[in-house]
Amino acid sequence: MDKDLKAHIEYLLCIDIEHVRPISGGDISKAFLLETNTERFFCKVNKGHRAFQMFQAEKAGLVAISETKSIAAPKVILCEELEAGALLVMEYIEPKRASSIDMALLGHQLGALHQLPVSDVFGWATDNFIGNLPQSNKTRTTWSEFYVQERLVPQIRLAQKSQKLSASEIPSEERLIKACEKLLPKTKPSLLHGDLWSGNYLIAQDGTPYLIDPATYFGHHEVDIAMTRLFGGFDSTFYNAYAEYFPEIGGEKERTDIYQLYYLLVHLNLFGGSYKASVSNILTHYF
Repeated sequence: MDKDLKAHIEYLLCIDIEHVRPISGGDISKAFLLETNTERFFCKVNKGHRAFQMFQAEKAGLVAISETKSIAAPKVILCEELEAGALLVMEYIEPKRASSIDMALLGHQLGALHQLPVSDVFGWATDNFIGNLPQSNKTRTTWSEFYVQERLVPQIRLAQKSQKLSASEIPSEERLIKACEKLLPKTKPSLLHGDLWSGNYLIAQDGTPYLIDPATYFGHHEVDIAMTRLFGGFDSTFYNAYAEYFPEIGGEKERTDIYQLYYLLVHLNLFGGSYKASVSNILTHYF
């Protein structure tokens, strides 16, 4: 972090920053720990042209999760546009290694979040981001329509445009809709984290779970669970605790594949060919 940016943050927050330390936590943005003589802050800086919109969307998601009182999210202190990019400052959560008890609490609190009756429609008030890719959130009254039109179709089109998928590998929208209407349940909207892999939660020193880096919207609660299973990092105590709120109803394996398709398409568009086989296998098997 350069001196001018440090001084700008000090001015905006009326603080004296004694130490600035680069830390992990910013795959897309640079991340810093800011320390005063009494407080610590987590700061992300991004120089991209969409940085301010990305940070505004992140702030909105964190606030929405926090306001449910079901599970914690870091308090946002500052979201500021810069001449080039933007910065986001929030409270710093000192993490610890998660125990089985901590993971069970995370499962319970995520279940409580998903059970809240928060919306009558699927989607979100605004579009936001998944990683640094735009995520469309036009509201829909049926889940299968939302999932196809707002999740699968935009990512498939992006993959075709960049020639990561060929026209012959892409099912028609009609086939996508018919399959999803058959496989996906009629469900009530839940507030989702939207990108719940193991890097997007923290366990604080006192054992409190925190959700970070959300891509929030109202959708089927199993989407978050499908993402937890894609790259690992969640143990059986988490799933057992979550199941106290949402017992299995059958068809979870198929729905997990369908929901993971979205995230695999995102990774295909972001990172390229290593995700192609997984995407193709799901498209071929279900559509």
